[in-house]
Amino acid sequence: MKLTNFLKAFVFTGLLCAFVMALGACSDDDKSVALGTGTVVGLVTDDVGEPIAGATVTISSIGGSDGSVTTGSDGKYTFNNVTIDSHAVTFSAEGYQTISTTITPAKFTEDKIATANMSLLKSVKIQGVITQADKDRTPLADVVVSVSTSNSVTTGADGKYVLDGLGINDYDVTFTKAGFLTITRKIAKSDFVDGMVVLDVQMGGVELLRGKTAVDLQNADKWFFSEYRGGRNADAYPHWDWACDYMCTLDFWGAWQEQNEGTTLQIRNTGKEQENPADMDVFDSYVYGSKSITADNKILSLRVRTHSADASSLAYFGVQVIDLSAAEPVTEKVGDTKTYGSGDYTDFHFDLSKYIGKEVIVAVGIYRKETGNYYKQLVLRRISFAQENVTDWNWIPGTEVVSGWKLTQEMVRSTMPHTRKSFTGISPKSGNRDNYVDAYRAWRDVGHIGATWSFVPLRKDPEVFPSEGYLIKTTGNGPIDTKVPESYFYAKFSVSEGQNKLTFKTRNFGSNYTFFKMTAIENNGTVTHLSPKSNTAKEASAAADGCWKFKHGEGGAGDPDKYASFVYDLSQFNGSDVTLVLGVYNGELNGDENKLVLYNIALN
Repeated sequence: MKLTNFLKAFVFTGLLCAFVMALGACSDDDKSVALGTGTVVGLVTDDVGEPIAGATVTISSIGGSDGSVTTGSDGKYTFNNVTIDSHAVTFSAEGYQTISTTITPAKFTEDKIATANMSLLKSVKIQGVITQADKDRTPLADVVVSVSTSNSVTTGADGKYVLDGLGINDYDVTFTKAGFLTITRKIAKSDFVDGMVVLDVQMGGVELLRGKTAVDLQNADKWFFSEYRGGRNADAYPHWDWACDYMCTLDFWGAWQEQNEGTTLQIRNTGKEQENPADMDVFDSYVYGSKSITADNKILSLRVRTHSADASSLAYFGVQVIDLSAAEPVTEKVGDTKTYGSGDYTDFHFDLSKYIGKEVIVAVGIYRKETGNYYKQLVLRRISFAQENVTDWNWIPGTEVVSGWKLTQEMVRSTMPHTRKSFTGISPKSGNRDNYVDAYRAWRDVGHIGATWSFVPLRKDPEVFPSEGYLIKTTGNGPIDTKVPESYFYAKFSVSEGQNKLTFKTRNFGSNYTFFKMTAIENNGTVTHLSPKSNTAKEASAAADGCWKFKHGEGGAGDPDKYASFVYDLSQFNGSDVTLVLGVYNGELNGDENKLVLYNIALN
């Protein structure tokens, strides 16, 4: 009886499985079930809808192999005698990105015709030559050049490489070869000219800073301004407001972190890093940049504290300088190695007089004193450059260009001119206290004004991440003052023919006027308050002391054409370096904050 029941159950189960398998085979039209043959047709166009002639269209598995056709002058193609089945269709054309799609039996009509249209995006390429720095720049073979794990090429004997078929995007291009330091170069969308970027690289140079050769340092970010601030908490509001911690937009190497107290340089001490040898000549972690040294900014001051250090177990740190213009650049310590171990802020000073008249690499870093489990943090609250020591929470000393601005003639003269000519106030990432670092770091790739201009909050902090743009504003209840701004941005530019028109796109909110001023300061200290030669604001007019007031409530990240444009003629400064200051002023008492949106600033 038990055997009979078992046999019945076995037979039933077998029949059930066969039934389920049959259903699956019949219901899934994406399976390879031949249902006769049909025709595949389509149209290949570019991104504006124009037909692409001569594009190659390949379809998989026709008669046991792949088949290809080319599009006609109308961009159309046809495949006949295609099995009504699943096929991959690939579209390619010179100068365009290759793309694929899939057709399934379900896409065939009753007339056995399947349509596969495709719009192709133009492609770009990155190419160049890799040479060996320490062997008279001979071509270097077997270098792996990559922009992703799936897109790489290897150089041949001539050292040349081409990465093609790329979309227009930002890229980190990595160059790797056994026995050489890995090099990474950044490419921005704006770097592509006529669909191409030429990027030549030297490998194998002498390491001047940990992980950096002279070739690497040629591309160092410039430290344009006299001061950089770190940390998210206010110690002496408003000058040290948390919203101004833009030190984290600089270049770092090693272990570092943005903390409330400041931007911290840390000893690398994770896992096998504890086996790293002690080295009092080479920084374990550091921040670095290219700085023009003058008599006006020859003293570098650091305001610091420490974590994981005390009087019995100090942190060791210092400043190093590299003159890349030297025949054989070397790394030079500035003064002695410094030590500190306290949670109280204090100041250290470094004399850069030796480098007056030169643009040099300046690095601030922390040293590993011992091997093993050794961990220290150097908290950088401020890096400043002045003609004398800067101490405590004081403003940078000097002669103010306008009383109350705290911007000195020394700061103006020593500010380095920008090479970038277009700046955005739109952040690629939104931010809060949990992700400020990521948001601020994203500014670097887009030329955000917060990373490229210097911000001075005299009386009022900004709003950093509104969707309309970076926003500076008034207190709303302070005294009327059209001479001293509530806050401002400044940067220096070399003005010349073809590059002497500035366009500022902005808006405000509510029914009140916003008062602002664009001011030009020459290196000789001459101050000129500029009036726009034209504007598109709903309401705009001149106000006291060179200010302009306006109302304009339109414009947003998704509607850029509706911002108000203020256009300034800078031709009177042709052939000169000029520092431009854009500030917001408390021009009237209305009981409300008056806001100035920084959407875009461009010179052309």
